[in-house]
Amino acid sequence: MRTSFLPFTAPRINEDEIEEVVKVLRSGWITNGPKNIEFESKIRDYTGKKHAIALSSATAGMHLLLTALDIGPGDEVVTPSLTWVSTANMIELRGAKPVFAEIDRDTMLMTPETLADCVTDKTRLVVPVHYTGVPADIDAIGEIAGSAPVAEDAAHALGTFYNGKHVGVSNTAIYSFHAIKNITTAEGGMLVTDDDELAEKIRLLKFHGLGVDAFDRENKGRSPQTEVLTPGFKYNMTDISAAIGIGQLSKINRINSTRKQLAEHYIELLRDVEEVLPLKFPNYPFEHAWHLFVVRVDSPKITRDEFMAELKKLNIGTGIHFRAIHTQKYYKEKYNLLGSLPNTEWNSDRICSLPLFPAMTPNDVEDVVNAIKQVLAHA
Repeated sequence: MRTSFLPFTAPRINEDEIEEVVKVLRSGWITNGPKNIEFESKIRDYTGKKHAIALSSATAGMHLLLTALDIGPGDEVVTPSLTWVSTANMIELRGAKPVFAEIDRDTMLMTPETLADCVTDKTRLVVPVHYTGVPADIDAIGEIAGSAPVAEDAAHALGTFYNGKHVGVSNTAIYSFHAIKNITTAEGGMLVTDDDELAEKIRLLKFHGLGVDAFDRENKGRSPQTEVLTPGFKYNMTDISAAIGIGQLSKINRINSTRKQLAEHYIELLRDVEEVLPLKFPNYPFEHAWHLFVVRVDSPKITRDEFMAELKKLNIGTGIHFRAIHTQKYYKEKYNLLGSLPNTEWNSDRICSLPLFPAMTPNDVEDVVNAIKQVLAHA
């Protein structure tokens, strides 16, 4: 057994990023300012999108998008149930209805076929999830979505490429920079789009509905009493967070390369472990960002929760990404969908995220797999 605990994940903040934060703290401008502008520019360059808007979270991005599209009562938004609950929460809070698409059992992605079962004349938006860093089949999904726009949940997918292009090919994507993501700003997100009108609405809504933000008013000679053009929110990113993000983004290729090497080591070592099933890959060209290494525990001898508890006793941390939304109390009672999404429910009961972060070594991966074999042998 390991003598020290191996967490499921751990952020890696280097000294150069710490120094940049100190510079911001000493600059006299610590909220939305020049570092936001720089971070947005670098995300635009990396993803190839026309607009990038830094936000306090990816959840904020979803709320702003739904608001900008005027989605509300009587409207439907299609997304998988096996995703983080914030998407469905934002749809509910707008008064619209989340419609949960089934996933492929082995890739855990929404497919064009599962989407086709959900699209109606009430569908106002489709939100596929690039789960674990693997892209959904966006071109085919866009064809099925028809007139409904597609906005990609790319919270797992900075560094994910689909048919040779960075994800976001549908026009709009939302990224997360939460502490567990491939790059972090501690908390934060980014909405990217090629739509000029949508970008203008998002920028307006993210900061109280003011015609210009605080940095504009202080530094560009405009009146501090600018007009409120529409009721808005307080969803801007701080320059403290943006400074961390700039440093992290400069290392994204190295970070993702390390994650890939660790994941490939897992795949090789788990080939003979029949009760632990890694995800399979889709058959179209893509590049995996390896945000998560997810397996399914499918054993008659031990449940997923027991498996995780036993690994913890052996100093191995794990996670669950995610419990299906329609199985959670609010959504279960409101929509009564249990049994309607068999692939989703099968995976929701079995998924387990194994440790994966850049500071790990191949020996750490071997420790995890040895612990898995030990747990299964004694089950």
